[in-house]
Amino acid sequence: MEAVPISDVAGQRPVTDPEAAVVGDELYRALRSRRVIDPLTNRWPDMSVPSAYAISRHLLERRLADGEVMVGKKIGVTSKPVQQMLDVHQPDFGFLTDAMLIGTGQEVPISSALIQPRAELEIAFVLRKDVVGPRVNNAQVLAAIDYALPCFEIVDSRIKDWKIRIQDTIADNASCGLFVIGTHAVDPRGLDLDLAGCVVHKNGHVISTGAGAAALGSPINAVVWLANTLGGFGIPLKAGEIILSGSLVPLESVVAGDSMVGTIDRIGSLSIRFN
Repeated sequence: MEAVPISDVAGQRPVTDPEAAVVGDELYRALRSRRVIDPLTNRWPDMSVPSAYAISRHLLERRLADGEVMVGKKIGVTSKPVQQMLDVHQPDFGFLTDAMLIGTGQEVPISSALIQPRAELEIAFVLRKDVVGPRVNNAQVLAAIDYALPCFEIVDSRIKDWKIRIQDTIADNASCGLFVIGTHAVDPRGLDLDLAGCVVHKNGHVISTGAGAAALGSPINAVVWLANTLGGFGIPLKAGEIILSGSLVPLESVVAGDSMVGTIDRIGSLSIRFN
């Protein structure tokens, strides 16, 4: 799975460094105050994808300056159902910090931390050695993985009403909010992860099913894409990092009081509750 080329193209313009800082600061304030802003592409309909990533990096820098610590990376918008729901038709990436990780058994704080959350079930991987793209392949990625875990990512958007284009979600850290991972580690080697079926229950009712193939054909393909695309920016995947490989099911809106259970065949189950 090769990286999607990230470059300025005809009809798009790069955002200047001062502009990226201004917009990144605006997203940072929206994150901290739990409020939404109008789509960035309303103001800059010709914003380039590399410029959106520059804004995302500035947003990350503001969070790290607050004392947050980066613990991993994520790939987003990998599955056709999610692409159709959001009308965004290519993957993107974002960054994970320790402040985004909710401990297993803890309730997910909608009322104090999120704005317009949606939950998705996916496979998380923890790396045992660095992966440095571009030009890494599936075998190299699989060899670098320590173990796999079930994961609920609770995506969120600082963009009003989720009216996003690819540049909006990229700038907004790939619309990441919080995430919860399981505690039972599984060695993924020897598993057909593309065939791993999954089911999600919400408040006691089945709401969706899926399979590993939803994430770019395989969750390993998704991590390869992530490694190679990040490599184009000089960013490695590092040993010990948590890597979220993309949703296997449609996004589900959640409110305080909801509970969800996700089960991924041969990977495990994970329960979460929102407050």
